[in-house]
Amino acid sequence: MQIKRKLQNVHTPPTEPGFLGPDHSARAVIQDGFAQSDPFIILMDDVLDKKDKTPVGGPHPHAGFETVSLLLEGEIGDEEHTMHAGDLQIMTAGSGIVHTETIDKEARMRLLQMWITLPKAQRWITPRVQNLPFASVPKLTENGAEIRVYSGSFAGLTSPIQNYVPLIIADIHLDSNSSTLQQLAANYNAFLYVIEGSILVGEEQKPLQQNQVGWLDKFNDKTTSELLLRAGENGARVILYAGEPQHDEIISYGPFIGDSKQDIQRLYYEYNRGQMRHVNTLPMEQTINY
Repeated sequence: MQIKRKLQNVHTPPTEPGFLGPDHSARAVIQDGFAQSDPFIILMDDVLDKKDKTPVGGPHPHAGFETVSLLLEGEIGDEEHTMHAGDLQIMTAGSGIVHTETIDKEARMRLLQMWITLPKAQRWITPRVQNLPFASVPKLTENGAEIRVYSGSFAGLTSPIQNYVPLIIADIHLDSNSSTLQQLAANYNAFLYVIEGSILVGEEQKPLQQNQVGWLDKFNDKTTSELLLRAGENGARVILYAGEPQHDEIISYGPFIGDSKQDIQRLYYEYNRGQMRHVNTLPMEQTINY
């Protein structure tokens, strides 16, 4: 019997002041503990409407996980690499990397940045960066639906992104009252984040409104499941995140993820001694542009 996914938990993350000053606001999309959100650690929805040229941000380290950045609006980056609206970047921090996010001009942007765990066996893997520009994202258009698949396989499309943890990211646009029925691994932990409009989820047609997060029910079964989405009167844009749980406990502290407190202490020691490379110095084989 086909498993049919349905909404299990819905919440609306509040808008909070961001760390970049008065022009920065942020929503914590993932609010549950890691045991519930595995393999996802955090997801922040950052909006910056910067009205001056005072520099904000700066260099900082990461290790033990991957950052998954989907830029919804504007641009961000430096002379080495700039992300534009619709681009995706996955940075595998692994054994440790430093990157810089300095904004020194007037700018407006909206960025979804996720931390996703690495499998325990790859926790300290060699760092790498993958850049997937908007023009290279696989796209399907049919029956009032436009689906772009940034990671994994979904809707008959497969992204070129290489994953350590099986991960699906799909940007789904639905015209007014249109619907889409897609397959999803039943054991993937999955949630929907509505960017615009509203959707009805599952055969129960439970509503999910703009800026709401809806977690789907979970199964241990490794077969496929069905996900039914229908747009409301004004259409919808929703981001689907789905990933395979790793079932490994993690320690999270500051910019680092580890398997123990000793890992965190070691990472701070290495960073403070300048032993972590800057992302812009990675050799060509560790920077993949699609």
